[in-house]
Amino acid sequence: MISNPASKYIPFKPFNRDFSERTWPSKSITKPPIWMSTDLRDGNQSLIEPMSVERKMRFFKQLIQIGFKELEIGFPSASQTDFDFVRSLIDGGLIPDDVTIIVLTQARQDLINRTIEACLGAKNVIIHMYNATAPSFRKIVFKMEKEDILKFAVAGTRMVKEAMAQHPEVNWRYEYSPEVFSTTEPDFALDVCNAVAEEWGATPERKIIFNLPATIEATTPNLYADQIEYFCQNVKNRESIIVSVHPHNDRGTAVAAAELALLAGADRVEGCLFGSGERTGNVDLVTLALNLYTQGVHPGLDFSDIDAVRLTVEYCNQLPVHPRHPYVGDLVFTAFSGSHQDAIKKGFAAQKADQPWEVPYLPIDPADLGRSYDAVIRVNSQSGKGGISYLLEHEHGLNLPRRLQIEFSRAIQRVTDETGTEVNGNAVYEIFKKEYLDQKTPWSLVSHKIHTTENADGSSTFSIEATLKNGDEIKTVTGQGDGSISAFVDALNLPIRFMDYHEHALGSGEKTNAVCYVELRLGESATGFGVGIHKDIVTASFLAVLSAVNRHINNGDA
Repeated sequence: MISNPASKYIPFKPFNRDFSERTWPSKSITKPPIWMSTDLRDGNQSLIEPMSVERKMRFFKQLIQIGFKELEIGFPSASQTDFDFVRSLIDGGLIPDDVTIIVLTQARQDLINRTIEACLGAKNVIIHMYNATAPSFRKIVFKMEKEDILKFAVAGTRMVKEAMAQHPEVNWRYEYSPEVFSTTEPDFALDVCNAVAEEWGATPERKIIFNLPATIEATTPNLYADQIEYFCQNVKNRESIIVSVHPHNDRGTAVAAAELALLAGADRVEGCLFGSGERTGNVDLVTLALNLYTQGVHPGLDFSDIDAVRLTVEYCNQLPVHPRHPYVGDLVFTAFSGSHQDAIKKGFAAQKADQPWEVPYLPIDPADLGRSYDAVIRVNSQSGKGGISYLLEHEHGLNLPRRLQIEFSRAIQRVTDETGTEVNGNAVYEIFKKEYLDQKTPWSLVSHKIHTTENADGSSTFSIEATLKNGDEIKTVTGQGDGSISAFVDALNLPIRFMDYHEHALGSGEKTNAVCYVELRLGESATGFGVGIHKDIVTASFLAVLSAVNRHINNGDA
């Protein structure tokens, strides 16, 4: 870092004067915006390994289940993969009638034609066109003057409009982004958008969407809000326009920027679940939505099973959600501090079902999100005891997944509450063994055989024949799946919903075992873990599944 950053970095000022006409600071958000998820487009393009068709399909279905009505699903003119994905959704009849798909294109005739072709047969489609308008892009990237940029945007809009007109059976809508709006001169952004709206022929019945992205978050959220309000106050025919924002998170303030932009007059927000996106990411739609919820405004999106949403996103993006991420992180409803635990415990005791939520340290009831509050016992390391997970890892080689650490702490809590005494390392392992490894009733594994068949498409089908014991009864079950675990779950013929899986080696040399941790649901129960240890990794995974199933049954979940 240089000693005088002012010699290198000039503070960004969107206006050449004070924008004293602002009204947004005195307003409050009383209704949700129009939500647009760009997880399958902007989010996907930012991944180290873009989603496969299977992952994109799973993500799409999750977004529909949450309640999104506008989904940006790809850039079909940019890749055959995106084109084929759009076609698979349309040809498969997978798009609900009340959902609008959005596809991105650049302002070139061949790309626009390809984009239109990809969308034929859909009911509701928004074509989203963009071009950069900011000074640095005009000067460095495109070497174009303002007049050239404006003409380019209008010409692209004309091409989109004419291509749409050839297929009137589709309910077409149009979205235009002056890319890098955040560092574009406010009056020039207005000039471009007014010209585009005129070319489109925007009316209150045929609105145009102007998406005003903070492509680069260049200043504090209040100045972005000023830019949005200035645009809303000065754009022509405001009643014919939907103002959308697309904040990125370069300064770590995208959520605040989006909220202030809504106060400033924006109608719509584009972003991704948990903030995926290029560089530091797009605005996090989950945090935005649940911030509204905690203020008594229903966002119109359903996150009542937020763990399932997180697991889908982590699987599809192949990126973890941070344990301290608002509302969804593994540790956000977990208290380690004794004073925090005491205050929260007293808050729950005082909370009445018909009264406003008022529990210290918890801005939202975890139960509303399908979560629970956890008071994690920390055995004081300075007293020579060490923490629970530390003891299991360093004395017994068990590296518990984070959510299992939290779940297991409840078992420790029960013992300490019942006995009134602290637990040492041996006691911790004995409690763990009883809670997970000794769960052998009602179901236990006697033996199993697995057969693998290679399919014509290169995939494999696993068939299993397993012998199980249930009380005094011995029975043989069979099942199939795309892996050994899925085949075993199929053979059990129980309403199992697999949530997560971890494994690692235990020991070394000839004495090496495998330990497997599985997280699953049985019917509509909450998630729960099972653990299996065996010299064979496949057998260990089966033991872990049965451990979880038995724990659910023995806890009265089935």
